[in-house]
Amino acid sequence: MAPKSLRVRMAETGLVHIMAAHSPFSAILAEEAGFDGVWASGFELSALYGLPDMSLISMTQHLDMLRAIAGRTRLPIVADIDTGYGNVINVIHAITEYERAGASAIVIEDKTFPKVTSLVADGRQDLLRIEEFQGKIEAAITARSDPDFLVIARTEALIAGLGEAEALHRAHTYVEAGADMILIHSKRKTPCEIESFSRAWTGSVPLVIVPNAYPDLDAKRVKTLGNVCMMIYGNYGIRAAATAMQETFRRIIADGGVQNVHKDIVPVDEIFRIQNMHEAKAAEARFLR
Repeated sequence: MAPKSLRVRMAETGLVHIMAAHSPFSAILAEEAGFDGVWASGFELSALYGLPDMSLISMTQHLDMLRAIAGRTRLPIVADIDTGYGNVINVIHAITEYERAGASAIVIEDKTFPKVTSLVADGRQDLLRIEEFQGKIEAAITARSDPDFLVIARTEALIAGLGEAEALHRAHTYVEAGADMILIHSKRKTPCEIESFSRAWTGSVPLVIVPNAYPDLDAKRVKTLGNVCMMIYGNYGIRAAATAMQETFRRIIADGGVQNVHKDIVPVDEIFRIQNMHEAKAAEARFLR
């Protein structure tokens, strides 16, 4: 699907819903559920490898996941590129590679490299100088070949405890540098910081939110704010998968077998359907001689 589809979808609906994915399989399920796009999540991919989200997964690993997702879904992909994998030169390289790989947008954040995931307790949350991050945004805008490829600037000022005034100041300077949207993030358990920021935002571009820590901020409530056009569900895929696997695996051990759990999980035929097994069988029947 062309990158412009994200812009078009936002114009049509006013608010797009983007589900985190860590694999082509999870992206297929997100598409079938009715999401507007998928979030190629660095957090979820790190978790898939059993690693903390602390810049340990390489750009190559993340790109491999994104390419595989792009090959199995028609949904636009919003790529989580953390801090851009280094300085402005790394950002230029990343934009070229992510656009070529099939992303429709990237989100780049104003932390220092290596980053620490936003929601961890007592995590190191050091931000770049504003001027340096403006350079990263300008570099990303210059590097993209399609103007419909979205460059979304994420400020972690609220995460770092620097307050709304600093978050607003940074967001405005990032728009001046060319950012298409601003992602504002908070680790408060209520939406108060996000709603306050939204009401104070006078910038010319819409906002993106990730309601992981403040789940009460639903679509109906978001639409009343008037300037939030994208909601990213940033870690729900991997958390749902972990929930299901933990419960199922424990039951198998407790039961001494699969005699009970087998009826509570999808049948193998459902996996075959998601895998497009029928197409492979049809191709084999037609061409294997």
